[in-house]
Amino acid sequence: MDSHCHLDRLKLPPDTDGLPAALTQAREAGVNGFLCVCIDQGNVADVVGIAERWPDIVASVGVHPLDLEDKAPDLSFLSQWARHPRVVAVGETGLDYHYASENRQLQMDSFAAHLDFAAQEKLPVIIHTREAVDDTLALMREHASRDAVGVMHCFTESWDMAKAALDLGFYVSFSGIITFRNADDLREVVRQVPLDRLLVETDSPYLAPVPYRGKPNEPKYLPAVAAEVARLKGVTVDEVIRVTGENFFNLFSKARGPLQAL
Repeated sequence: MDSHCHLDRLKLPPDTDGLPAALTQAREAGVNGFLCVCIDQGNVADVVGIAERWPDIVASVGVHPLDLEDKAPDLSFLSQWARHPRVVAVGETGLDYHYASENRQLQMDSFAAHLDFAAQEKLPVIIHTREAVDDTLALMREHASRDAVGVMHCFTESWDMAKAALDLGFYVSFSGIITFRNADDLREVVRQVPLDRLLVETDSPYLAPVPYRGKPNEPKYLPAVAAEVARLKGVTVDEVIRVTGENFFNLFSKARGPLQAL
């Protein structure tokens, strides 16, 4: 289950059948479901439209911290879309001080509003965090609800942060970064996160795993991430696929209807 991908942004070769072909290749590689993630109001219709078109795809709705402008975003569109039958999560949202530290307060206000909305709607929240550990955890503790926890997506931070998120009821998701040569510290985090609280993702079209680094990422490369998790955990790839699939439905419970009916 690819728990986080941007299907509307895939960088596909012009001589292929585009997204339909990419999805077919992913399914043939063993990927049996996709969560297509929204980043702002401008792409929500495309993201939800993709989920409406294919039965094994669900969607989220939210504003990425790097897609904020110089004023607080109008988040009223969240209410418009969150009750759509194929929208199963809020986000992605969060804090990114690596690329945009100059608007910290704006990011924090938006993140808090997303967390409050997710709690209100009882939907899980997809969190992006980079170089913002203290503020991210503080806002999660203040605004997140035990009835609407979520996932630390594409996790790259320390075990201490992962443990704090786990203690709050959140899941931790890993991408192709765990296959990178310089990711020893992150691989140690993978070893410590319990398998029953772990998700896998591509974050495609970004962060293609080894041995595909340098290529645009696609969901068909998810097995490389699952294989690295299996190696680090000392279990089979089939076990990783089974457990992370169960974790996906435990977290994104609204996806049970459309996806488990297939």
